[in-house]
Amino acid sequence: MRCFLPDTAATETLGSALGLTRPETAVIHLQGDLGAGKSTLARALLRRLGVQGAIRSPTYTLVERYPLEDGEAWHLDLYRIAEAAELDFLGLDEGEARLWLVEWPERGGNALPAADLRLELAVEGQGRSARLLATSPTGEAWLQRLPGRSELREILSGQD
Repeated sequence: MRCFLPDTAATETLGSALGLTRPETAVIHLQGDLGAGKSTLARALLRRLGVQGAIRSPTYTLVERYPLEDGEAWHLDLYRIAEAAELDFLGLDEGEARLWLVEWPERGGNALPAADLRLELAVEGQGRSARLLATSPTGEAWLQRLPGRSELREILSGQD
């Protein structure tokens, strides 16, 4: 699935739609250059899941944990790590988190759980483009629960 995100509000709408349709457990790999909207999308998704208060960027802490009704969401930003072995020091156990939001997942290599959904974000003109790729049966089912392309287009254009 591909879509154009003309502004920050559209990126937030997509994040909110993903939060609204989130499976019980999921791993999202957020890919894209600096400024592509990865953190904006992650914040909107976490807000939709009921996270209140500050949602901090994990740029310096590497991981931020947020309580959810059914467990925890982990937001990772691996931009600053030099090698995947550094993740061992974070004490991350796959079974503990209900949702993983991983920015710069390519730096984590095999130390990360496999993605259910891969989001590729890119700057495109004044807006952003988003490509959502299911990489597991969970991811496939998740994409099927998202609003249809025309509904999502209406949401993204602010007509909802």
